[in-house]
Amino acid sequence: MPTSFQQPVTHEDGNLLLLTTTGARTGRPRTATLRYVRHGGALLVVASHPGSPRRPGWYHDLLARPVVGVEVGSRSFEALAVPAEGPRREELFAHVVRAAPAYGDHQARTARPLPVVVLERAEPEGWEAPEEVRTLADKLLEVHTWLRGQLRQVRAEAEAHFASPGPAGAPPGLGLQIRQRCLAFCQALEFHHVSEDGHLFPGIAHHHPHLAGVFDRLADEHRTVARLQGELAALLTDIAVADPRRFRAELAEMSAQLNAHLDHEEEVLLPLLAEVAWPPVAP
Repeated sequence: MPTSFQQPVTHEDGNLLLLTTTGARTGRPRTATLRYVRHGGALLVVASHPGSPRRPGWYHDLLARPVVGVEVGSRSFEALAVPAEGPRREELFAHVVRAAPAYGDHQARTARPLPVVVLERAEPEGWEAPEEVRTLADKLLEVHTWLRGQLRQVRAEAEAHFASPGPAGAPPGLGLQIRQRCLAFCQALEFHHVSEDGHLFPGIAHHHPHLAGVFDRLADEHRTVARLQGELAALLTDIAVADPRRFRAELAEMSAQLNAHLDHEEEVLLPLLAEVAWPPVAP
């Protein structure tokens, strides 16, 4: 997750923000200074470039890794980047042009529709961080609760989308909102599992060698979930031809596997971590 920025944006910059994406090819953070327009509680940025036939690199980055870092004035936060589609894109672009007419000129220079990207809250709806996290068990449970909330939101958004008829009554295809939310969830889940495999599990196993079989099973479950994540990501590469029924089936399978894994992990690990202080105390 991007958490650092290359330069400050001051209050005098007014309508500028720093957007930090993760390079689609390099995996390294990249920061761009962009103009934004407010729309209700959301921030809008336009992949203008300005009026070039090619989209800017930061736009390709956020399609691959939708969780981005945003800095506005003295405030920094993570956001989910979702390009608007169809009539919503037309509505939001008209709003942008009213606030910043130069984007109308940029659009006139190119045949490609300039993408309007909505920067949304990254946390699942209803999420509130616990007031106090005292132990590593508390921290693990906080992360698991966050992941479960993300997964519920992905499934709820998917079901709401599929319940609406598509053009001319045809079954709806997959949408960018679902794609970005699903990829963001997979991005967070991958980070969590890599951290567990690389740091948490080896540390616990060192003190509890008799649990080697337990950690072998947890690592195997990680590989199963990673395979399902990969299949979902491959399906979402081109949402124009993605099969919604297959997406729903694969999302349901990953949900069942992941929830069973989290339940098992909590059953095994929480008692072992209940006495470990969080954050770690420096030696």
